[in-house]
Order: sequence, then C-alpha cells, then structure tokens
Amino acid sequence: MIFEAFTITTKAVVQILILGGFGYFLRKHNILSDRGLNALSRLVINFTLPLLIFAQLVKEFSFRLYPEWWIFPLLSIAITLFGFLVGWLVSVFIEGTQKKLQFLSLVSFQNSGYLPLAMIAAILPASLASTMFIYLFLFLLGFNLVMWSLGPYMLSFSKETKFEAVNLFNMPVIASLLGLVFVYLGWNKFFSGTVVRPLYLIGDSTMPLALLVVGADLAQLKFERIDKKAMFLLCLVKLLILPALGLAIILPFKLTGLLGLLILIQLSVPSATSLSVIARHYHKEDLLISQGIFFSHIASILTIPLFLSIYFAAVMIQ
Repeated sequence: MIFEAFTITTKAVVQILILGGFGYFLRKHNILSDRGLNALSRLVINFTLPLLIFAQLVKEFSFRLYPEWWIFPLLSIAITLFGFLVGWLVSVFIEGTQKKLQFLSLVSFQNSGYLPLAMIAAILPASLASTMFIYLFLFLLGFNLVMWSLGPYMLSFSKETKFEAVNLFNMPVIASLLGLVFVYLGWNKFFSGTVVRPLYLIGDSTMPLALLVVGADLAQLKFERIDKKAMFLLCLVKLLILPALGLAIILPFKLTGLLGLLILIQLSVPSATSLSVIARHYHKEDLLISQGIFFSHIASILTIPLFLSIYFAAVMIQ
C-alpha cells in the first residue's frame, strides 16, 4: 500500500511541478514580463476561477440529493481554523508581521482541489470515487469562501489596513454565493449544456494558469534568501503535525471510510498554490509564499504516502 500511495502522490505532484516549470521558464527568459504576470493573476482571480465555481454549482449541485451538504463546508472551515490555530502557536518563532501572516496562510490553506482530485481518482474504485468527488466538491464550497475572503485579507494586511466586510466579497466568493442562489431558486435549469460548456472551457484553464503564476514567481526567488527556519517549521507543521493530529482524531473516534479519508487528505496535502496568485494580485512582497509552496510540495511526496498508508492499514473502506 505504501508503494501505491507513493506512486500516486508522486505523479500528482510531478504534474504540478511540470506546469509550474513552464511558468518558471517563461519568466526566466522574460517571455512573460512582470506586467504580464500581474495581468495573468488578475485574469485568474477575477474571471477564470469565478466562472469555474459558478459552472460547477449550477450543473453539479442539488440540495435535494445532498440534504446534509452543509456538513462538508463546515468541515472545511473547521480544518482551516484548526490549521490556523496550530500555525499561530508555531508562528512565535517567525519574525516580522508580514512573514508571520504569510506563514499562517501557508499553514492554514491547503492544495484542497487539484491534488486530492488526482489522489481520489487513483486510490479509490470508480463506485467510491464518484461519491468521494461529491464530498470533495461540497468541501470546496466552504474552502473557497474562506480561502478567497480571509486569504486575501491576511496577505494584504498592514497596520493601516482596516477590516471591512465588503472586502470579503471578491469575485470567487460572489460566484459561490450566486451559484447557490441559482440552484436554490431553480434558475440553474435554464443553463443548458450549450451555455455551460463555454464556462467550463474557460474555468478549466484556472489551475494551469495559476500554476504558471506560481512558477513565474519562483523564477524571481533568490535561493540564497530562503528562510530555512520558516521552511522547516512549515513542513513540520503542515505535513507532519497536522496529519498526525488528524489521525489521532479520526482513528479513536472511528471516523472511518470516505469521511475519514477526506479529512486526512485535506490535512496532509501541501500549501495552496493559489496563495501566490493572491499575493501578486495585492502587490505584496513574496517573503515566504513561493518558497513555501515549492518546498511543501516537494516534501509531501514522502509525507502523504506515509499517512495514507497508516490510515489504510488501520481501516478498511468497503
């Protein structure tokens, strides 16, 4: 089982690294300028991602089929807050307000979509994977709301910044709320395949475009300026402590099956690649974000198979 989990995780992470490598190449050879990079990040946040969120909601979600759907968004918020709390306890070792906030963001927000999707498709049989995909989709409802509201606030924070509720309602959050309203009112039935297909085609470009931004940011990273202490603490907390605490909750309380697997995966995956896009969008100096994304993904090649193997050895998914 550990070899299978290792192979699956490695393939998913390598795909992310390849896409990021393209962005690295484009920026390193000045094919993608700094101005073009800023425009690309705005395109992702304000256009492609909102279209993807809205299209998925109006076509794939139903309150009737999933009456307990609300459990999964609440679970995603709980996991984010759990990560924030553990990260906050460790952040006392990080110097500087902006570095602390970037460290907290890297610990709190995980690669909750792309990597789990690849892992679920490869680990589970088709019958279980289809149900797990729905769980993951519902989980992302809450995660996107928190990620694209508190995430930008944390990364754009300064002493002069005043919290305003209106700042939480950026385009990804608005798209999530509109999608839910359309489904609730039944307006989603007016969205035929002809209408939704173009939304999906544009929305599906979100992940590769976001990873281009991440890779381009890495091209500007000075490796002699890597904060070794912060990277060690990030990998320790994000990839070892959080999943270990997750197992300590899942196994004794018998949260077995798909729910336990979803919780463990979300606590085991590395930092969210979208954090780099958000930091660039708000013109904040990248002190830890790019290097945190890079090193957490590399280290996760070893840590994710470890915790998945422990889980599969302890429980059996029927």
